Amino acid sequence: MADDLGIGDLGCYGNGTLRTPNIDRLAEEGVRLTQHLAAAPLCTPSRAAFLTGRHSFRSGMEASDGYRALQWNGGSGGLPQNETTFARILQQQGYATGLIGKWHQGVNCESRTDHCHHPLNHGFDYFFGMPFTLVNDCHPDRPPEVDAATRAKLGRYTQLLALAILTVAAGKTCGLLSVSWKAVMGAASLIFLFFVSWYASFGFVSRWNCILMRNHDVTEQPMVLERTTSLMLKEAVSYIERNKHRPFLLFFSLLHVHIPLVTTKKFLGKSQHGLYGDNVEEMDWLVGEILNAVEENGLKNTTFTYFTSDHGGHLEARDEHGQLGGWNGIYRGGKGMGGWEGGIRVPGIFRWPGVLPAGRVIREPTSLMDVFPTVVQLGGGQIPQDRVMDGRSLVPLLRGAAERSEHEFLFHYCGTYLHAVRWHDKDRGRLWKVHYTTPRFHPEGAGACYGRGVCPCSGEGVTQHRPPLLFDLSRDPSEAQPLTPGSEPLYHAVVARVGEAVVEHRETLSPAPPQLSLGNIVWKPWLQPCCGTFPFCSCDRDGDHSET
Repeated sequence: MADDLGIGDLGCYGNGTLRTPNIDRLAEEGVRLTQHLAAAPLCTPSRAAFLTGRHSFRSGMEASDGYRALQWNGGSGGLPQNETTFARILQQQGYATGLIGKWHQGVNCESRTDHCHHPLNHGFDYFFGMPFTLVNDCHPDRPPEVDAATRAKLGRYTQLLALAILTVAAGKTCGLLSVSWKAVMGAASLIFLFFVSWYASFGFVSRWNCILMRNHDVTEQPMVLERTTSLMLKEAVSYIERNKHRPFLLFFSLLHVHIPLVTTKKFLGKSQHGLYGDNVEEMDWLVGEILNAVEENGLKNTTFTYFTSDHGGHLEARDEHGQLGGWNGIYRGGKGMGGWEGGIRVPGIFRWPGVLPAGRVIREPTSLMDVFPTVVQLGGGQIPQDRVMDGRSLVPLLRGAAERSEHEFLFHYCGTYLHAVRWHDKDRGRLWKVHYTTPRFHPEGAGACYGRGVCPCSGEGVTQHRPPLLFDLSRDPSEAQPLTPGSEPLYHAVVARVGEAVVEHRETLSPAPPQLSLGNIVWKPWLQPCCGTFPFCSCDRDGDHSET
């Protein structure tokens, strides 16, 4: 699973200027999906849905307002213990289960060592990687990213308060103010405590968030970005080699191509698209090295391989040199946008030589949530019967035993807000998309929310459409021309049928403890993973300074 990769960044999905030969070869040897959809347009909720086969709001991994993804390793929110991942079911079936790379589903609940949200508590018996995600704060030369606006406000407040106390002190010294030095020092102490209280977290983001763990142990704090790629690859190849004689599941969760786009020297300046292009081409090389390891260990014909991205490319990621986010091809919108195709349409490539037909292309609607029932079925497990499952097994579709997707309707959320619904009208051979809410791009006429990290899901930053927008994706996949009652005779019938499906869908909803609430999001020092004695957390246990 790539991170923030645009569907238009790959050669097999139409890119003619970026070199992705390994992923393209995977598509040539397997099945490529053209309408593969993330269940959420941001990292944390999308991955929660992928791992569980359920919309992320069913586990509380979505937000109604404010923070839409986990912000700290030291927060208490995360994938609840009562959720079942496909890794847990395969582990029960006797599979070795490993996760290498990004997690971003939380770590601890009540203490630094409870590891309630940790991968090892969700069915993986081996973990090496980032419990969080790459952010600009991990790179010393990049501007702050984690809660940058709040951090800037707190910094300004501290400066204003410090200036005020200095003014009072100067007035006291010059005899202009009749306040006691005790009062001045007391106020200064309060300002210092205010500064320390927020700087303890925001002043050390790279130390708190940019860490590597092996199982429950922190191995690098902060992580050495220049060698992370080689460490991840080494771990993945090693995992394949030591488990090649038994059934295994390996989830290689790439840090590429999320900003700050950490790229090794071998690939810097080699693409036609700057640092982002360099990072994509390095990602493709990484995929190729893992595929080579599978083949060299004699596992190619017995291995079910899958490649995707967690959501669409990040259009708002830019710096003074240009674009730092991906290209979503012909599709409108991008990361953070729950309705527009660019935020949710992702690559979907499956390979299993001798079982899946090589070079096949499937244009049916499918979801990242479908991977759960697919791998559970292949692993001989059972789908949980005690909860609503949103994914559908892809095995019949991939093997050619079925021509149609089992999804008639797919519901596209932004946070906890339903923004759009897709209807696969099989009788008419049409693919309708109804938008109830869309983000307001700015500046006006732009294709994204420039000036923000990502577009909002609600409030003044969105437009409510009454009547809703209607598109026929089978004829207008770019969502360029909304249909009207005058241009589409079926407009009212389609909107009404989708409305009925929404009512039925909402009957399946039930409240879940919000994992992204402010109380769960804030940094808690007693939950912070630490190598050494807190707060003096620092280590480098891998000690391999070679660069691949």
